[in-house]
Amino acid sequence: MAITQIRVPAGGVELEGEVALPAKAPGLVLFAHGSGSSRQSPRNQYVASVLRQAGLGTLLFDLLTAEEERAEALTAHLRFNIDLLADRLVAVTRWALDQATIRDAGIGYFGASTGAAAALVAAAEMGGSVAVVVSRGGRPDLAGNTLERVRAPTLLVVGGEDSSVIQLNEEAYSRLHCEKALRIIPGASHLFEEPGTLEIVARMVTEWFSEHFATFHSHTL
Repeated sequence: MAITQIRVPAGGVELEGEVALPAKAPGLVLFAHGSGSSRQSPRNQYVASVLRQAGLGTLLFDLLTAEEERAEALTAHLRFNIDLLADRLVAVTRWALDQATIRDAGIGYFGASTGAAAALVAAAEMGGSVAVVVSRGGRPDLAGNTLERVRAPTLLVVGGEDSSVIQLNEEAYSRLHCEKALRIIPGASHLFEEPGTLEIVARMVTEWFSEHFATFHSHTL
């Protein structure tokens, strides 16, 4: 399957990314990575490959420009700027919805770490345009009061050894009023580096995306 390199305008900057869309894909999953990461994250790349094998499209992109990433490495001033990250995710979403080859596919978000909060804020802003959201080892709590406005079915996945993040996810879960699920992966740490744990996550999120993209299309017929 061809992976196309793209540059997307977003709030005065251009964000680099890569998109792959299988024929007749029911949905396109946009990846919002966490702090200190990029579209080249091996964990996100692996999950994206599993989604593509299941016939789903993927769009991985960098939330920050190369210049911003260099500054961020020294100052860490952008990684918790959820509003900025969400605005950029919204801009990429709108770009995707404007593409003739994409507009018939449902839109989903896969967020990790602080990217999960950005995904939830963006989902609340985009309303019915976003079909489904997944958070992996995320900080959904950083979405704050926006959590109550999320309507897209949302799956929160956390490692069983990631105790502090489990609590934050449980608190965020209680504030979500959409269809939702919280899944804890036994023996997994924050980055799901233990053998077999990322594979479990990939299967789990593929099922969640596939199921809810199908539901999204049944409601739009």
